[in-house]
Amino acid sequence: MAEDIKREADPLRKRHGKRLGRELAMAFLFSCDMRGETPRAELFDSFFETAASEYADVDAKTMHRAREYAVRLYVAAALRREEIDAILIPMCVNWDWKRISAVDRSIMRVAVAEMIEFDEIPPVVSIDEAVEIARDFSGTDDGNFINGVLNAVKNKLVSPERASL
Repeated sequence: MAEDIKREADPLRKRHGKRLGRELAMAFLFSCDMRGETPRAELFDSFFETAASEYADVDAKTMHRAREYAVRLYVAAALRREEIDAILIPMCVNWDWKRISAVDRSIMRVAVAEMIEFDEIPPVVSIDEAVEIARDFSGTDDGNFINGVLNAVKNKLVSPERASL
């Protein structure tokens, strides 16, 4: 099925620093999760050097912005991981959190961290970006699942609550 084939990024599409930052933060959190490591700056430095080679087509300014944004995101997600998981788990109705793929958990953690820590980013943008990243890294069905979960989170995080989280 065409849906099951991982979508390739459009080579003509201009890469955006925040989007790359979200992807890098997700990939770093995923790699730490898989190795059972706590996300730390020195691990990210090593991770970034390896990951940057995969983005040779991205200009230095965009990569710099992506790195800065990725650091902000992974720090927010790591520092508030228990709180973020406590927000996400009840929204995964009929799904055992531990059986959700580590990639999808990482994508959702990054999106929720962005929703509760980055007031300048509308939650719908965080959701849209998470869905697109999921479709690129997991598949259409995963993107649909993540969309549903993150919309439920957004609906729970009304403005006053969002500021107090």
